[in-house]
Amino acid sequence: QVQLVESGGGLVQAGGSLRLSCAASESISNINAMGWYRQAPGKQRELVAEITSDGSTTYADSVKGRFTISRDVAKNTVYLQMNSLEPEDTAVYYCRATWYPYDYWGQGTQVTVSS
Repeated sequence: QVQLVESGGGLVQAGGSLRLSCAASESISNINAMGWYRQAPGKQRELVAEITSDGSTTYADSVKGRFTISRDVAKNTVYLQMNSLEPEDTAVYYCRATWYPYDYWGQGTQVTVSS
């Protein structure tokens, strides 16, 4: 059973930055994709950013130009650098890892952006 452990969430003022980390319990060298999702109260979980095995990235329109996803294969870790945070970014952020046909999720980390 693959485990994903997120960290780096917290409380930040609007305009500030945070970096989330997602550490996998197994090597991500052959992973199909890893991504960050978020879920705000009363809303559905949504994709924030994803990085695939060839390094291709995808971002939600709402975070383009502000968030950057990256990975360190040697550390089995994926990062989400979040800049210019807005109150609308407040949510629980989840890490997802896909090794076809399996999906794994982390426990989530809270990000709160105050205005």
